Amino acid sequence: MDDQINHGPWLKAMSVADEVQARRFAAAKALELGWGGISTVERLTGMSHTTIRKGIHELQSPEMLEPLKKPRKPGGGRKKVEDKDPKIIEDLEMIMDETTAGDPMSLLKWTNKSTYKIAETLNHLGHKVSPDTVGRLLKERNYSLQSNVKTKEGGSAPERDAQFGYINEQAKKFTTQGNPVISVDTKKKENVGEFKNQGRTWQKIGQPKEVNVYDFSSLAIGTAVPYGIYDVNRNEGMVNVGMSYDTSEFAVESIRQWWHRFGKQCYPNAKELLICADGGGSNGSRNRGWKIYLQELSDQIGIPITVCHYPPGTSKWNKIEHCMFSFISMNWRGRPLVSYETVIKLISGTTTKKGLTVAARLDEREYMKGRKFSDDDMAQLELQPHSLHPKWNYSVLPRDAHTNGAKIR
Repeated sequence: MDDQINHGPWLKAMSVADEVQARRFAAAKALELGWGGISTVERLTGMSHTTIRKGIHELQSPEMLEPLKKPRKPGGGRKKVEDKDPKIIEDLEMIMDETTAGDPMSLLKWTNKSTYKIAETLNHLGHKVSPDTVGRLLKERNYSLQSNVKTKEGGSAPERDAQFGYINEQAKKFTTQGNPVISVDTKKKENVGEFKNQGRTWQKIGQPKEVNVYDFSSLAIGTAVPYGIYDVNRNEGMVNVGMSYDTSEFAVESIRQWWHRFGKQCYPNAKELLICADGGGSNGSRNRGWKIYLQELSDQIGIPITVCHYPPGTSKWNKIEHCMFSFISMNWRGRPLVSYETVIKLISGTTTKKGLTVAARLDEREYMKGRKFSDDDMAQLELQPHSLHPKWNYSVLPRDAHTNGAKIR
C-alpha cells in the first residue's frame, strides 16, 4: 500500500496545513487509497485512526461546504493521559515487568496480556484509562501483543499460565525478603575471528572492516559461549564467556563466579537464591548434571537454591533475554568479534538509559560433554520438589543444613 503513495509532496503539504486541513487532507488520501487506506495513512502521518475517520465524516458531510471554523492553536485540545497522570507510566511498566518477553536480537518487546486486562488493572490502581490508550502507550514503548502458547511441546496453556504466575510470585517473595533473584541463560554461540557480524556500524566512507568471505569454523580462533546471569533486582548482569562447550558444569560454574564476584557482596544477608531458567539446554529441568552441580554449589555457599523453569517453548519470557541479551546484541551488531578480548570489551561496554551494567570474564576451563549421572548420584541430592509443577519448580538444600532439619517448602 505504501508504494502507491508519492510520499514527498503529499507529506510536505501535510506539514504546513493547520489541524482541520491536515485531518481532511489525510482523510482524502485514505479514501483515495481504498481498502487499508486508513491504516496506511495512520502509519505515515502518526494521526490516530479516530482522527482520520473524523476527517472522512467531515468530507462526506454537507457541512463541508460551510466556511472553516478558526482552528485551535497548536498543542490545543485534550491533554494526553500521561501528561495529566504521570504515575500511570510507572504503574504500566510495573505491570509489564511481569508479563514481558522479547527477541534477544532486537529491542522489540511483547506481552501476552490484552490491553483490556492491562486497562482494568490500571483502573484498579486509580487511573482512568481506556484499552485504546493502553495500546498507544505500549506501542510508544516498543511493545506488541503476541501469544505465549506458541509451542510444540509442554503442558496445556493453563499449565503455562499457572507457571508464569508462580514464577512472578516467587520473585516477589524473594525480593521482599531481601534475597537475590537471577535470570540465567546461554546466549547464541559465536565464532571468534575475522567474520562478518550481522548489522551495521558507523565507519569512515570507503574504510569498511574487511572480514572473511566464508564463515567456516575452521577459520575461527575459537568459539565464544556466553552464559549470562542477570540480577533482576539490581538491573546488573555478568557474562561468563566459555571457550569449549555449554555443559551443565559450565552453567553452574558461571553462577558460582557471579556469586563470588557480586552476589555475596550485594546480598550479604541472603538466606536463599532464586534462579529463573529456561526448560532446556545446559540448565534444563530434565538435566541431571544441572541439579548435581547445583547441589555442590548449594553445599559451598551454604544456602538453599530454588529453581523455577519457564515452560518449554517460552524462553523469550525469561527476563535475561529482553533485559540484557538484547542490548548486548545491539552493542556488538556490525562489529566483527575478532578476538576474545573484543568479545569481553563489547559485552562489558553494554549499558542502557535505565542503568543496566554488565561485567564479563573469560572462562578458559575445558568442559567435557557427555557426562552421565546414575540414579545413585541423584539419590544423594537434597532435592525438594514444590507442590506446583514439581518438574519445573524445586529447591536444592545444603546437605549439612538439611541434616540439621532445615526445610524451606
